Amino acid sequence: MEGLLDRFPPSPDSVRAWTDAYFSRTRNIIERFGDIDVTYAIFLRRPVLAATRMAREWLEAVVPKDGPGICIEEPFAEGDRVGAGEPLLFVTGRFSVLVELETLLLQKLGAACVAAWQAEAMCSELPHVDFLAMDARHCAGTEMAALMAYAASVGSAAARKRAGARGFTGNATDATAHWFGRSEGMGTMPHALIGYAGSTVQAAKMYHETFPDDPLTVLVDYFGQEVDDTLEVCRTFPDLAVAGRLAVRLDTHGGRFLQGLDPQSSYAVLDQHAPQAIRGYRTDRELKHLIGTGVSAAAIWHVRDCLDKAGFPGVRIVASSGFTPEKCRVIGYARAPVDVIGTGSFLPDSWQETYATADIIAYGGEPRVKVGREFLLRRSR
Repeated sequence: MEGLLDRFPPSPDSVRAWTDAYFSRTRNIIERFGDIDVTYAIFLRRPVLAATRMAREWLEAVVPKDGPGICIEEPFAEGDRVGAGEPLLFVTGRFSVLVELETLLLQKLGAACVAAWQAEAMCSELPHVDFLAMDARHCAGTEMAALMAYAASVGSAAARKRAGARGFTGNATDATAHWFGRSEGMGTMPHALIGYAGSTVQAAKMYHETFPDDPLTVLVDYFGQEVDDTLEVCRTFPDLAVAGRLAVRLDTHGGRFLQGLDPQSSYAVLDQHAPQAIRGYRTDRELKHLIGTGVSAAAIWHVRDCLDKAGFPGVRIVASSGFTPEKCRVIGYARAPVDVIGTGSFLPDSWQETYATADIIAYGGEPRVKVGREFLLRRSR
């Protein structure tokens, strides 16, 4: 199973090149005045899920095998909820060995733990929905993409365990598909294929002719005629529709309403199907997710109604476009009949929240930490 280490093998030269310079200078000082055993406590300042595997494997791999070893303690199992300030790792070893590793280790920990928290929240809000991880395009390079796919798998597993959720059942890229039990990425067509084909139905025909054995998911918002194009696709592929092998993907952007809707008609749709939702919303953002532009709860209900009335109850609905934990909560509250959600919005909203911190809490076995971080001593073993 390919992981971060296979794609980004560590080396002493790469560590020194990418670590903060003051850590390298500190190593030079230690080697001159005498080495000592130290214990690091590594934590975040916000609640997260423990997603430490890739950071730990990197740390184990980068420490020289022919030198003094290190001891890594993990107080939490993968997927456990971890409170703000609770150490995720305790790492003990020679100061000269560990000091240059802090920068790169923290890079591989914080964002993964926050993304895992977000992924669990999304899956738990919609436990009967399949999720697809579509985060790769939002990542700053392939190393981040590897970390985020791992994080989504951790959050998904936690949601299955705690909420009985279906969770993330696939993702977009071959390189990280193994985290979801697959050999390759999933997905059918981007907007560019429909633009190339000149019509939604023609793009669907081209896809089906090229991949006749695959289920067919058709993107239907390109021309702003989601309902018309959905029904035309269903009439073009009636056998797939009856067999449950046809789905339509709603990706209407936030600049307009889905075909046939406006604020008044959106209210009417929800009043029919989920009146508790429009009577119980609390914020303007929640209201937008219910009856606003883009892929709202009302939009999903509206397309489902149109499919059922036209005799296509077996056609599935895939939704994408801005499905954050908050939006998933609102969609769940409205009981919107969505079957699959494609999202990369489990990536952290605020990057500052992903900053992991490492503090040494013992020198030569003697507890010692900077003022203000004494709480780490109380959690040390």
